[in-house]
Amino acid sequence: MKLVLFDIDGTLVNTGGAGSRALSIVFKNLFSITDAFRNISMAGKTDIQIIKEGLKAHRLPINDHIVNDAIKLYIEILNIEINNDRKYIMPGVTEVLETINNQTNFYCLGLLTGNVEEGARIKLKAFNLDRFFKFGAFGSDDEDRNKLLPFAIKRFSEIYNRQIKFKDCVIIGDTPRDIECAKSHDAFCIAVATGPYELEHLQKAGADIVMKDLSNTTEFFESLRNLFS
Repeated sequence: MKLVLFDIDGTLVNTGGAGSRALSIVFKNLFSITDAFRNISMAGKTDIQIIKEGLKAHRLPINDHIVNDAIKLYIEILNIEINNDRKYIMPGVTEVLETINNQTNFYCLGLLTGNVEEGARIKLKAFNLDRFFKFGAFGSDDEDRNKLLPFAIKRFSEIYNRQIKFKDCVIIGDTPRDIECAKSHDAFCIAVATGPYELEHLQKAGADIVMKDLSNTTEFFESLRNLFS
């Protein structure tokens, strides 16, 4: 069994900026700060990491109470912001997920995302993609993305009553942080240039395979088989 773990933002979907807008509104509502994340890169980071960076940048207190309040309000606002006309599923994603979902004897689908779990589900449900993912690892498990893969493996083992090794996992993502997360555990990474990083940047970051997008389903599955051969 091979575990195929997908990032969400920039990999599976583009939410039309719903997440970043929601976080900006959170800081406006809680701290009266407009455009709080203007100079803060969010790509590949966990939600909690982003919130803490925002608090630090604006010299605000950082503690569990404030972070939890921010997350709670973020979820409420994300439920609203996700309903926009600019969101879309990345090319080939639905076909890839359906194919993997039909190969349960060999592949198992999961998530590995910086989103807190409730936020991840909101985003996926907006595209009817939540149905593909029984489990995952989320930014609510740990603010350090590099620590998330063990959570995904643990949940896989609990659901399927099987053990799996890091080398039997592949992370599909769109940022160097996805690549770093995989490599920190000697897992594989397929990087797609559907987010803010170009092919060359992802290659230099050490991805095992780099693809423009997932529109060529045949190429994707050939690459997947080659990784584990």
